[in-house]
Amino acid sequence: MVVNNILTIKKLKNLVDWKLLCFLVFFLNVKLAIKIPTIAIIYLLQFDFKFGFTFKNPRLSLFYPFIILIAIFNWLIGGYYSNLNYNLVFINGIFFWILCLLAMQQVKLFIEKNDVEIIHQTIIAFFILNAILSFFNLASIVIETGTINPYTYQGQYQKYFINTGDYIKGLTFDTSSTNAILNAFGVVYFLTKKNTIMLLLCMITMLATGSNCVNIILLFLLLILFIFKSNRNQKSLILICLMFVLLFMTKISPQNYEYIYETIKNTLHIKPEINKQNKERLYKPITLMPDSLLTTEEIKLKIAYKYIDSIYYLKHKANKSLSDEIAYKGRIVIPEPDINTQPYQHIIDTNNYQKHLLAFISTHKNNLPLSSKSDAPQLLGKITSWLQTLHFLAQHPLKAITGNGIGNFSSKLAFRASGLGFAGGYPEKYTYINPDFLSNHLDVYLNYFSKKTDLHSLTNSPNSVYDQLISEYGILGLIIFVIWYVGYFLKHYKILTYGLPILFMTMAFLLMEYWFEQLSILLFFELLLLLDIKENSSKIVLGYAH
Repeated sequence: MVVNNILTIKKLKNLVDWKLLCFLVFFLNVKLAIKIPTIAIIYLLQFDFKFGFTFKNPRLSLFYPFIILIAIFNWLIGGYYSNLNYNLVFINGIFFWILCLLAMQQVKLFIEKNDVEIIHQTIIAFFILNAILSFFNLASIVIETGTINPYTYQGQYQKYFINTGDYIKGLTFDTSSTNAILNAFGVVYFLTKKNTIMLLLCMITMLATGSNCVNIILLFLLLILFIFKSNRNQKSLILICLMFVLLFMTKISPQNYEYIYETIKNTLHIKPEINKQNKERLYKPITLMPDSLLTTEEIKLKIAYKYIDSIYYLKHKANKSLSDEIAYKGRIVIPEPDINTQPYQHIIDTNNYQKHLLAFISTHKNNLPLSSKSDAPQLLGKITSWLQTLHFLAQHPLKAITGNGIGNFSSKLAFRASGLGFAGGYPEKYTYINPDFLSNHLDVYLNYFSKKTDLHSLTNSPNSVYDQLISEYGILGLIIFVIWYVGYFLKHYKILTYGLPILFMTMAFLLMEYWFEQLSILLFFELLLLLDIKENSSKIVLGYAH
């Protein structure tokens, strides 16, 4: 018995790299207080600082050391070293880039020391654990709401409903977008590996997060693969994935389809013309509108609504006691919830967080050209923020070369250092807000997130890796990113399998968030790309050796 147990333990030990699995689980956790000890412990277990920085065939990407050099250059020529609060922001920013570099070094070591199959099994284990925790998140919501489909549940002031996916955070406990992107990686990875079960598991988990942006990007990529790079088996699996998306958007969460449609319509400014005669039609339910403003079909619909409302009233409201709720066949009739009542609608009161933002806007309204106005925003926040960045660089041509400095225009660090509660806490006495950040990207965020919750979406957030690079590190920073980060992987394009579509998909994901500072999806991206390069290294012709 003891011998069998020992053999079982050895088998499990050899099945996956438990050290790599633990590193992924803990380092990808959203809490910085968990990331830092994790990287410290892994370096004690795998002590190696041989980064191999050379211009020809570097062992690691040169992007990280170069971007740190640009940050130091801006700090020196900008004279920011005289500002104590900014010095703390600067140190924080450099620390994040160093963490990115150290994490990539550890991933590289795991790839070099392990057999490909062991890493593959470790990745499977990670996605299984992530799916289990994601389904646990969903099950908790089902139990709390008492409904099998919380995506259509409008109770609790629509706490869940269209926002249900926001609570499916998975193993990282990060945003649902992080969970969605990791599973999008998994879909492409397991599609190439012909692992149907894991492919469908990742697809279902991704859809559960309800991330429309990720869904659209993955769908576009799958269609490209279907047309240009897939065999008959893979085409069948892609069609199944498309069916899953269709099922989710029509049966599970139909309001997501409506949300996408409204977002596109608002972006393109497709609005019906409103004249004085039909203005009333926009703001009144059909049952309260005069017949003179209705078509023949609308009048019939109005009569039907009134009839149904009358029957509902007679059945469920006119009678006061349960004994009066007896149907004509003697069964007890349980009144169904009326979704038009207050508990089934959005809370229209301004919450404490929004009051905090509004107070900040009131204090700094002279420096906030957008959020200080009461007008509804006309453009998406993402578009507005890009226009701000381009305008700023045009007004400051010298800063267009190396940027405005770390934490000074567009970054997670800039938001956190403001002390407004974005992206975690920050010591109040050391808060720092650069004037350029205040009147541009912070203004954009305040303009949308201080108003009604319908505007609190990813499309209205100014967050973007590209925006961060070009505004804080300039055109030079963007060039370095293209050559020594994207190029570091893309130079192996001839042998990449799942790596190539994942690379292009990641380039689209970088529009969504400050992912380098999140220390999450890009680490997993690097793991998959480095693994793909190792798997196919025997196919590399001379001149492409890594």
